[in-house]
Amino acid sequence: MMAVGQGVERVGRAGELRIYLGAAPGVGKTFAMLGEARRRCERGTDVVVGLVETHGRPRTAELLEGLEVLPRREVVRGGNVLTELDVEAVLARRPDVVLVDELAHTNAPGSRHAKRWQDVEEILAAGIDVLSTVNVQHLESLNDVVQRITGVRQRETVPDGFVRRAEQIELVDITPEALRRRLAHGNVYAAEKVDAALANYFQPGNLIALRELALLWVADEVDVALQRYRSDKHIRETWETRERVVVALTGGPESETVLRRAARIAKRAGQADLLAVHVLRGDGLAGAPVGAAARLRTLADDVGASFHTVVGDSGASGVTDSLLEFARGVNATQLVLGTSRRSRLARLFDPGIGARVVQESGSIDVHMVTHDAAGSALRLPTLRSNVPGGRRMLGWVLCVLAPVAATALGVALRGIVGLSTDVVLFFLATVVAALVGGLGPALVAAVLGVLMLNFFLTPPLYSLTIGETENVVTLVAMLLVAVLVALVVDRAARRAEQAARARTEAALLASFARTVLTRADPLPRLLEKVREAFGLRCVALLERGDGAAGWARIAVSGPAECGRPEDAEVDVAVEAGLHLVGTGRSLPAHDRRLLEVVGGQALVALRSQRAAADAVAAQRRAEANETRSGLLSAVGHDLRTPLTSIKASAGSLRDPSLPLSDADRAELAATIEESADRLTGLVDNLLDSSRLAAGAVTPLLEPLGYAEVVARALLGLPGAERIDLDVAEDLPDVCADAGLLERVVANLLDNALRHGDGAAVAVRGSAYADRVELRVVDAGPGVPPRQRDRLFTPFQRLGDRGTGTGLGLSVARGLTEVMGGTLTAEDTPGGGLTVVVSLPAVALRSSGSTAPGSTAH
Repeated sequence: MMAVGQGVERVGRAGELRIYLGAAPGVGKTFAMLGEARRRCERGTDVVVGLVETHGRPRTAELLEGLEVLPRREVVRGGNVLTELDVEAVLARRPDVVLVDELAHTNAPGSRHAKRWQDVEEILAAGIDVLSTVNVQHLESLNDVVQRITGVRQRETVPDGFVRRAEQIELVDITPEALRRRLAHGNVYAAEKVDAALANYFQPGNLIALRELALLWVADEVDVALQRYRSDKHIRETWETRERVVVALTGGPESETVLRRAARIAKRAGQADLLAVHVLRGDGLAGAPVGAAARLRTLADDVGASFHTVVGDSGASGVTDSLLEFARGVNATQLVLGTSRRSRLARLFDPGIGARVVQESGSIDVHMVTHDAAGSALRLPTLRSNVPGGRRMLGWVLCVLAPVAATALGVALRGIVGLSTDVVLFFLATVVAALVGGLGPALVAAVLGVLMLNFFLTPPLYSLTIGETENVVTLVAMLLVAVLVALVVDRAARRAEQAARARTEAALLASFARTVLTRADPLPRLLEKVREAFGLRCVALLERGDGAAGWARIAVSGPAECGRPEDAEVDVAVEAGLHLVGTGRSLPAHDRRLLEVVGGQALVALRSQRAAADAVAAQRRAEANETRSGLLSAVGHDLRTPLTSIKASAGSLRDPSLPLSDADRAELAATIEESADRLTGLVDNLLDSSRLAAGAVTPLLEPLGYAEVVARALLGLPGAERIDLDVAEDLPDVCADAGLLERVVANLLDNALRHGDGAAVAVRGSAYADRVELRVVDAGPGVPPRQRDRLFTPFQRLGDRGTGTGLGLSVARGLTEVMGGTLTAEDTPGGGLTVVVSLPAVALRSSGSTAPGSTAH
């Protein structure tokens, strides 16, 4: 067993929750919970049993002995007495700890809460600690996965969020072989259920998969708990719980060397996790050539590394921060980089990313890998302004006009104001240019202002000679003001740009999320929105096929011109073997980051689409299996009975030693004929059922009267003398197929005669609005309302009364619906069942018309 401490602090007097999570039924989670309860009792803790299910297991029942067990609350439902957890009794008793088994259980109607986990929630709120149990198949997030594995849908689930609230989650697990032995020895289920359990739910493959699901879920909780603790305690240092090696790739010629070196480091570290990261945008690690991402991903796959792309701000510091943030986020212990390709001259001005990473890495070990391209590139630092283009153009104009205006004003007021006022005017001109245009125009304005102030307004006039030292200080201050103001403006512009971009990204993501969540088939519409939002010519979701199949397009928007990630101008790896690609233009780094998020939404849409398809396919397989099983069980007896009668009668007729009278021979021949008729009816129903399932029944619709159809259906029908006809000749005709409607009526009459307990069967016709109805009324035992829909299910014989395959009513409903009608069942006043055939009146149809979509035989 493995326990996970969640590190959740108690709020007020709320109780603590401890959950025993079982990998499968029968692993011993209730046994483990009772063992913990007994240990706490021995330590003097007040422990009571609120509700524990032993399921008849003697060893579990033994652990209950000596523990205080609260009485259960009884709920009367449908004549049955159900027992549930008595929450009021627990709250009134107020123990230190209460045991509540089977957390996902659904309470009986009329209970205090719909689910047992809600009962536990109320108990915890009252300050009482709870020990509880749940199986992994009952977790809401894993419910569909378990159904695909085992073929069984769990209708009782508990939200993952409630389970994660537990202070401790203890995994109770044993090997599949041990669990199957426990089953075989009768320690889990009763003896009569063991064989079926071993052959179905408890197959070795199912148990292995459930065990892995439980281990992975708990492992995720361990990581979540560790990250939560590190976040709460503001711990940024790496904790070496396991070795993780991050390798930074530039896409340059050294990438292959660096990645292989990192793979060797990871292998020597005991098969550590290897993560390859490519930082987009900025200097140093950014600026990879076109198509580099696809090549890097292939390289990472070859050495067994997972590939990741992160976005960094421009400049070496932005890339360094993004790289270290990623490494700390994955709790990396080692970081591998290639030495800089920049020349020594460039490194004099900027030490580069590698040096910054070494200085700021903290407890992460940094490996610098040399390569042939080291020191071969000459890169000088560049200045980049974030001021919009329109403002920058206006700034260049003002950087000339503002100093000129300040000079003209100073010359005009030379006899009125002094040099200090002139300096203020030039300061103002410099600040205006900096505020509008940024650093470039500010520097030009400052230099031009210094020159004009010196030439026109500083003694000696009309000379660039500076006569006083204090004027030099003034000129230098103007340059500094220009630079500082420009830097502030540039930073403000960058922040404004980032805020606007964030708002746009949020709006786009919200739109994409609505598409995924609200549309029945979201993937095509999502790709269409991506193509429009990013201005691409084509967007496609590609999946790698098996063997030589290459890449297959799952969905595409626009011309289908991109068949491989290598050919795309935009390539985002959604997961292994699944890529979101686009053509038309290359995207900037911030758009690529947004597209990665969209890739996750596309993956959700794809999984949802495939899950729905799998569910439909599974339902079809289940229906096919059910039909096959029903056919074998129902048809086996019904075929054998008439065949046995035919064989026995024919054998008697052929036996020369039997003295048979003419009456005996006639009776035997009649038996053969009657049995043959039963076989013919059975085969006809089977054929009709298969044709209906295949959609191969195409009616020839024409005006028909119920009276003539019922008369034909009565011919040759055994027990026809018990039928009371009340079908008026003047009833409106119905639009139907004569042969199909006759089969429908014959099946209904035969069913009523066989299940009518020998009483008369009434056949009545009536017209209402645009429909004409035929009612077949019997006085038999009837059918409960909740079971009426099963009447029309193939191979269903409610209560196993009488003989027959249970196909008659199913075929009748199918044929009626093919003709545009309905077939329903209702109570007969006084007892019995009434089956109603309702078809459209022919008077409402144009002469010679047929039902929509119908064709002739």
